[in-house]
Amino acid sequence: MIGFIIFLVVAIIVLSIIRNQLQNNLQFKNNLQIEKILGILRIVAGVGILLVVLFASVVQIGPGEVGVQILFGNIQEGILRSGLNFVNPLMEVQKLDIKTQSYTMSGANDQDVRDDQTIKSDPIQTLSSDGLTLLLDVTVWFRVSADDAPNLLRTIGSDYEAKIVRPAIRTAIRDIAVNFVATDIYSSKRDDYVNDVAKKLEKSFEGRGIILEKVLLRNVELPQKVREAIDEKIAAEQRAQQMVYVLQKERQEAERKTVEASGVAEAQKIINSTISNSYLQWKYIETLKELVNSPNNSFVIAPYDQKLTPLLNFNQK
Repeated sequence: MIGFIIFLVVAIIVLSIIRNQLQNNLQFKNNLQIEKILGILRIVAGVGILLVVLFASVVQIGPGEVGVQILFGNIQEGILRSGLNFVNPLMEVQKLDIKTQSYTMSGANDQDVRDDQTIKSDPIQTLSSDGLTLLLDVTVWFRVSADDAPNLLRTIGSDYEAKIVRPAIRTAIRDIAVNFVATDIYSSKRDDYVNDVAKKLEKSFEGRGIILEKVLLRNVELPQKVREAIDEKIAAEQRAQQMVYVLQKERQEAERKTVEASGVAEAQKIINSTISNSYLQWKYIETLKELVNSPNNSFVIAPYDQKLTPLLNFNQK
């Protein structure tokens, strides 16, 4: 933009010099047509300068962005917010994104990385405290501090992701991993590992105009032998839990049968102690009455002795 303004100014000066030379030249003194053309060109150049200055004085900053003003290579402290801003036409404005950004380190076989082209595929391998090699899939959410944007551009530049973010993430992941056992990162102390990585990243980003939002540990890939051992351990624990359930069920069934047998024995004991010959004779006669009054023409009479006691063998199986 500045170069274009300079070009128009130089064009006006050149046209003015040519016009003066033509006026001093006797051969062209009466050539009003050439002078008129030169005058029109000077006016057009002047209007062009005014338009360029007007447009250069208005800068539009998009949503989620800030503008950093640069005057002849010197970065100014003030920033431009979203919307229309009036600035010095000689100012150069560098726009920076202050929205949440993500940097993902993931294996090439990760479906999320293949589906989202904006996410970087940058897998990282690290060693745990027990010497095992882990392949981690990590996503880090971060953003640029709007107020610190001029200092960020002055000290780091617009390629802060390659200079600061990526090296800091890889260093934090590896430095913290050596304090944990592989199986702890995989399961029980996963949150502790993520929190320690986040704390180290916050210290790395401090004072650089970069704000850490969150660290996501998306996947932990253990060595094949370790995964097989873990799967076998889980299967053994499940089998043990199943056996405990089966034993508990059998114990409850045995207790149920014991209670049932005790109840039957107690009932038989009560019946044997209360039944008498008189009761059996009375019951026998009552049953015969019911059979006589029954619409059924045929009935069976059980054998009995002289005292009308039914001859029944309760011990026969």
